[in-house]
Amino acid sequence: MPTALVTGITGQDGSYLAQLLLKKGYRVIGVARRSSTVNYERIQHLLDDITVVQGDLQDQGSLLTLLEEYEPTEVYNLAAQSFVPTSWSQPALTGDVTALGVTRILEAIRFVNPKIRFYQASSSEMFGKVMEVPQNEETPFYPRSPYGVAKVYGHWITVNYRESFGIFAASGILFNHESPRRGLEFVTRKISDGVAKIKLGVTKELRLGNLDAQRDWGFAGDYVHAMWLMLQQATPDNYVIGMGETHSVREFCEIAFSHVGLDYKDFVVVDEKYYRPAEVDLLISDPSKARAQLKWEPSVTFNELVKMMVDSDLARLKK
Repeated sequence: MPTALVTGITGQDGSYLAQLLLKKGYRVIGVARRSSTVNYERIQHLLDDITVVQGDLQDQGSLLTLLEEYEPTEVYNLAAQSFVPTSWSQPALTGDVTALGVTRILEAIRFVNPKIRFYQASSSEMFGKVMEVPQNEETPFYPRSPYGVAKVYGHWITVNYRESFGIFAASGILFNHESPRRGLEFVTRKISDGVAKIKLGVTKELRLGNLDAQRDWGFAGDYVHAMWLMLQQATPDNYVIGMGETHSVREFCEIAFSHVGLDYKDFVVVDEKYYRPAEVDLLISDPSKARAQLKWEPSVTFNELVKMMVDSDLARLKK
């Protein structure tokens, strides 16, 4: 039975990936940071089938111990300080976890068993102030936040360990991917949760930042499938994963509110405090390489994603 070690198991992607791996017959070892508030909400339904252990990307020793003890065949590094605004208030921590954490895992793999296959969660935020539209695997990076900068380091250190030590290290450059399990601090979930609360009469307005910001949004459940596919290839590589289409925050609001029979213009208030210090430009993916080589295809459209998130928040709040 193959064994997968997944860092960041308690996050959105970790929970969907664990579900997928269980279906495929893996033994799943989830790594969670010891924190004062460990939140198992997203993996509650999986706890009987996976093993959750403590480990920390800031602690080399814990990573070595985990690899020695559980002998994984695959390691998926999904752990990061992943919220862009927080990376401005905690830039050094973001660098230590999101950048150097990758090096610590790769060193542990090199030391314990260089045959382990490694997946690094790279990000479209690495493109930041985009050099070309759309963005593919060859597009130069120009990150616009401490998070983006840290992800660029994590990406290149992954490539370096692949080329220097022959480790099977793949990097998935994922564009924004959302789901009902997305954290409430992210704009998509903030909208779906806000729409549900307004529909149910809990609140009267929804305060948002730049409504014209555009992103390439897909469904997280589809994107974790791409991660798994990358580690099943004959050789490791970098792959851009996205929908290849862009939508504005305004459009997300329009679909979400009209899904429950409301007009977003009546409830959305633009608040400058939610603007980023430096907004990224037009992030739009060119996933043609992944579609050709991995045979990856998304199954959920943008419209379906928005409605799925609103329905989920409505059901949760009605409870």
